[in-house]
Amino acid sequence: MNHASNQAFVGLLALGFVLLLWMVGAYNRLVALRNAIAGSWAKVAEALRQRQAAAEPLLAALREPLAAEQGALDAWQAACAEAARAAAQMDSKPVVQAHAQAWAAAEAAQAAAASRVFALLEQHEALRQEASVATQALAWRDAMKRLGFARQLFNETAQPYNEAIAAFPTRLLVGLFRFGPAGRL
Repeated sequence: MNHASNQAFVGLLALGFVLLLWMVGAYNRLVALRNAIAGSWAKVAEALRQRQAAAEPLLAALREPLAAEQGALDAWQAACAEAARAAAQMDSKPVVQAHAQAWAAAEAAQAAAASRVFALLEQHEALRQEASVATQALAWRDAMKRLGFARQLFNETAQPYNEAIAAFPTRLLVGLFRFGPAGRL
């Protein structure tokens, strides 16, 4: 009987060790996937910085020539500021789904306001040709292209993480280690 109880104890000990190794491996995988999301957000943040660097001088250059359209310019400036606040929130925790949703909403509002300003700019040929306006408008468009690719990369990085936290048996650890789903941009 003593030999059988020793075997059972060793078996339980071995099973506990295997479970511990699995937990450590699953945890490390989730952390690596979460870190990859943070890395892909850094690319989004860089595109956002480039876009903001173009937006500020472009807004300044348009203030006087488009004096009759100050409402559109003010709306774009306010939308840029809100998008920057949402991006700062994403900077702090890019894996939080609510942060991604808030950022996506702010970006949609900012894109609508920018579209209105660029539509106004299209109506003013001479203004579009001015060096300061043309340079900043081109920089804005380039940053928007980079932002599109960076958003796609973020979403492609978030997908395996979200799949991993939803897969059994890893999802058993999600609550224990407070992993939550990543948002999509």
